[in-house]
Amino acid sequence: MNKHKTNKLFDRVSMTAGHWAPHLTRARLAAFGVTLIAIGFALGGIKRSEPPVEAKLATQKMVLELPEQATAREILDIPDSQTGESAQAVIEEIVERETRENWESVTVKSGQSLDRIFRDQQFSIGLLHQILGLDDDTSRLTRIRPGDQFDFMRHADGSLKRMRYAIDEENYLLIDSGPEGAFASRQLREIFREPAEAEGRIESSLFLAAKAAGMSDAMTMQLANIFGWDIDFVLDIREGDRFFVLYEKVYRDGEYLRDGDILAATFINQGERYQAILHQEDGVLAYYSPDGRPMKKAFLRAPLNFSYISSNFNPKRFHPVLRRVKAHNGIDYRAPSGTPVYAAGQGRVIKSDYDKYNGHHVFIQHSGSIVTKYLHFTKRNVKQGQSVKQGQVIGYVGSTGMSTAPHLHYEFLVNGVHRNPRTVPLPKAEPLEGATLASFQTAAAPLQNRLNRLESASLYAARE
Repeated sequence: MNKHKTNKLFDRVSMTAGHWAPHLTRARLAAFGVTLIAIGFALGGIKRSEPPVEAKLATQKMVLELPEQATAREILDIPDSQTGESAQAVIEEIVERETRENWESVTVKSGQSLDRIFRDQQFSIGLLHQILGLDDDTSRLTRIRPGDQFDFMRHADGSLKRMRYAIDEENYLLIDSGPEGAFASRQLREIFREPAEAEGRIESSLFLAAKAAGMSDAMTMQLANIFGWDIDFVLDIREGDRFFVLYEKVYRDGEYLRDGDILAATFINQGERYQAILHQEDGVLAYYSPDGRPMKKAFLRAPLNFSYISSNFNPKRFHPVLRRVKAHNGIDYRAPSGTPVYAAGQGRVIKSDYDKYNGHHVFIQHSGSIVTKYLHFTKRNVKQGQSVKQGQVIGYVGSTGMSTAPHLHYEFLVNGVHRNPRTVPLPKAEPLEGATLASFQTAAAPLQNRLNRLESASLYAARE
């Protein structure tokens, strides 16, 4: 290569290096340019179509371990088999070394806007307007909240060079600003999930046992929701019941973030063993028993989170208001006024009305000649003729009509006959079959085996 071509190539490399790392000193930039030329020779030349480093930071992995100060000689010593993507990773690591200590962080305060932050940092408001108009991600910056964090990097003259903002749990929004204007990109945050185990024995309550086992309240609620179609966690729990849980701990950027999903769990209630395994079917995550039957049933056993049962199903109950024997054809669930009440199953609202006996009430027709009734709402949330899904809020606990305190009166009718909502056999969801079942069992086997080993080890230790 003649001197003219060498100088021209050096100019191109220096411009590229200036785009990638404009904060470098002139001397370091020159050294960086020499390094890039060396890599170019090693790779057979620098391609014009090579995208900037920022476009690759989110997708490429380091495959080389670098000394604290990598030199052009060390890069040229890379074996031919490790050039290409590995050499690009070297470039990225050098740029990262130059920039990792230069972030300035600002935490958003109450009432503070990004406009105010830019003015405080003496950044261009015109640049901010340009940034907000780049794409859907940047337009969201008008809706920042107290506690959010922005990281800034400056050019030598103090102007904004780069801005970083966590737009969700897994992605940073990066804004780069230079002579050609601002551009936005996403960078993946490092998310790591680690399997974990927990087990407990209930002495007084599920929440106390779970807390003693190191589980968060959110994880405990997740466990109760998984088995909630089979176990009434208010009335059915007994001292000595046990649970075994496999779940994920989620780490972000090397720090613990939160508990993740429960992967598999066993709950032993009054000597009966229930087991659930997480599985994705048709793009939807759900829990299944080992035989492939969904844990989620067609009906909720109780359509609200209640405090206690104030009156059970009783065909010969003495009515507290009428002062005479009158059949109580449902369950009275005591709960604070305003507690949400859910549709027990999918169906259609056949009545949403008010009268002096039932107060605000809703009746729902389900498949299989089943009707559910909900009485004494303080407020109804659905209209007659409306279709509802299981778990949809249809009203709120109150004490309207013939009622002495806030509660939900809930009835369950099959073919027009009242049945006890607590004991009536609930219709089961259809199980997985054929190839779908075989695929589930193959995927579930490692989790089930690990769960069984956890149970066996715990029960063996308890006997010692």
